[in-house]
Amino acid sequence: MPREAPYLAVADVLRARILAGEWEIGERLPSRARLAVEYGVGRNVIQRAMDRLIIEGLLEGRAGSGTYVRRPRERLRLVRSRHRERREGSPPWQDRRERGRADAWDSHSQVRVPAPEPIAERLAISPGDLCVNTRYEFLADGQPVQLSESWEPMAITDGTPIVLPEKGPLAGKGVVERMRSIGVVISTVVEVPRPARATQAQANLLGISVGDLVLQIERIIFDSDRRPVETADMVIPDMRREVVYEFGVDRP
Repeated sequence: MPREAPYLAVADVLRARILAGEWEIGERLPSRARLAVEYGVGRNVIQRAMDRLIIEGLLEGRAGSGTYVRRPRERLRLVRSRHRERREGSPPWQDRRERGRADAWDSHSQVRVPAPEPIAERLAISPGDLCVNTRYEFLADGQPVQLSESWEPMAITDGTPIVLPEKGPLAGKGVVERMRSIGVVISTVVEVPRPARATQAQANLLGISVGDLVLQIERIIFDSDRRPVETADMVIPDMRREVVYEFGVDRP
């Protein structure tokens, strides 16, 4: 059985000490040199252990100052549901979705964008077929909470009032309502969540650190003929959001 890497063992010990309250929130940890002597390892091992705890959100590095215990961020629920309306008599846990819920967004659409090969495969079209590409930055209380990039084939929406998702009579109404207005009935939404690390561009937009944990969700929306009509990639900061999937049960 392979032995655990030394930096992982050090990270485990430091994590336990932090969670036990040995260092208060905002307090600086001992220097790498001091910890290296204490644990009998090299400074590079200490640095890798600290980097791991920074990614986990327990520590934060301050340039020229040291490494500090980070204030925990409240994790707010993000409910993924096909039911948009608020129902009477909802269970108490559902009320939590209102706190930190995205209440505004910025968007930018481009038309006649050739579909990259991975997007074309999802949409069952040929690479280079023209699409509308829309990038979103969702905000809650003025703070970024989610990124999204959407692709819609222009073969479906070109020449209609809904070609731009955030313009026209149904601006901001969502894919289901917009497509219904041109006779396209949505029947299925498939979402595949995967853990990932924030890229530099994502970190800049979300106000997090490069390498922080994020949840990436790949979505494909199908019409009643099982034709893909939209696909999107969503990025949600893992430390800030608790993603909950809510499923409706069809009654016989």
